[in-house]
Amino acid sequence: MRIVHDLDSLSAALESGPGAVVTIGVYDGVHLGHHSVLRLVRELADARGLAAVCITFDRHPAEVVRPESAPKLLNTPEQKLELLDATGYLDLAFVLHFDEARSQEPAEEFVREVLVDAAHARLVVVGADFHFGKGRGGDVPLLQRMGAELGFEALAMGLEATRDGTIYSSTRIRELLAAGDVEGAAALLGHPHEVRGVVVEGDRRGRDLGFPTANVAVPGRCCLPADGIYAGSFVAADGVERVTAISLGRRPTFYESADASLLEAYVLDFDGDLYGQDVRVRFVRHLRGEMKFDSVAALVEQIERDVAETRRVMS
Repeated sequence: MRIVHDLDSLSAALESGPGAVVTIGVYDGVHLGHHSVLRLVRELADARGLAAVCITFDRHPAEVVRPESAPKLLNTPEQKLELLDATGYLDLAFVLHFDEARSQEPAEEFVREVLVDAAHARLVVVGADFHFGKGRGGDVPLLQRMGAELGFEALAMGLEATRDGTIYSSTRIRELLAAGDVEGAAALLGHPHEVRGVVVEGDRRGRDLGFPTANVAVPGRCCLPADGIYAGSFVAADGVERVTAISLGRRPTFYESADASLLEAYVLDFDGDLYGQDVRVRFVRHLRGEMKFDSVAALVEQIERDVAETRRVMS
């Protein structure tokens, strides 16, 4: 999958071909519902001899339009592109820079500038509730009207659901994570929820307890699960995935209050220097909620049980 970041590069990549089947969206999480859309884009592109193209954004548009209520992100922009590429459905992804000026662009101008002049769209595939442009003035009927004039078709897709009726959506995945249901989130994502960050210096309390942990600083825009203890895995700079007991919380046994939750990863059967490394933490199963213990000894006993359970879950 080729990745471009400006309209000139997008146009240059497609202008010599017959055109493209284009899908547009935030694609946060690149969950299994997104996979269905992308698979259809691939099938339509193959059937018509066109390129399969995804137009996405370098940030969630809500961060610009309504920053006070913008959702936490299920993945970083880099993760999103990796996940889009891993589907194997796309020929090209265009990362559109979204800023205040772009948010004020009329929908009709976006269609002409981006979809027609740059992406050479012959077919546009979006969700049935898709809106775009200034004041969310663009929608599927507008795409269909303009497409009839400018030479492309517009196809609206309904929301995909699981067998039990759960809708595949980024919003639903965030709700599951907020409840600590990382298994439910993984069922919609198609993979365990992963966060990325840098290992930073901590208070070394875990080492004193006999369980040295990597303190992972995760960007504030990233979506973390509910506070608690999880079984999962950890990928360091060497690329090896290792079984990990994860603590996410405010450490009430030692602190009366804390400004933010801390992500600590105890990597089983590992003794190495992780400081400063860019790492990945994957949440597989929620083991228990965060607890305040009456003594350090009681905490250590519980950690031993958590580690044993993590080993069992991940075996």
